[in-house]
Amino acid sequence: MKKILLILICFFHINSYAEENKTAYFAGGCFWCMEESFDKVEGVISVVSGYSGGHLKNPTYADVVYTDSGHVEAVEITYNPKITSYEKLLNVYWQNIDPFDAAGQFCNKGKSYRSVIFFSDKKQKNLINISFKKVEKKFNKNIVTLVWKFEKFYEAESFHQDYYEKNFVRYLMYKKGCQREETLSKIWN
Repeated sequence: MKKILLILICFFHINSYAEENKTAYFAGGCFWCMEESFDKVEGVISVVSGYSGGHLKNPTYADVVYTDSGHVEAVEITYNPKITSYEKLLNVYWQNIDPFDAAGQFCNKGKSYRSVIFFSDKKQKNLINISFKKVEKKFNKNIVTLVWKFEKFYEAESFHQDYYEKNFVRYLMYKKGCQREETLSKIWN
């Protein structure tokens, strides 16, 4: 009887914990870089690289980058709203993109590398609109980041998951070659 009771308590504790977590979806060019940026945020439980916003089911990297699947490289962020907020995630997002580049992000150009914020409900959409206006006011110019209703997220191939950790030196060379940090510093400092 004690074992059954303990199992039930664990089951309900795990389920209530999972129900408390929220998800957010962002596209900001290379998902390796977005993954690194959000992994460092306190309260973020996981960041998964993938694809969203297109018409093709179960796309591959080749489908997204080399065909017109409509998808962008995106990240799925699972976070604990008791520790961090959606507003905080929006701030992290803005600090890690070039909101004025409609052709892509940094050295990655093309439709699949556009900056997009996905909203899942009215509350997220309102928070996005507020942050959008703040960024435009800060720079006194229009930003080109897109805002799309979230439909579906497809996890990228395992090779892409945690790339910045598994292939650290290659990742640093890629990031440096794209001048990501230099560009961000010019925009946001």
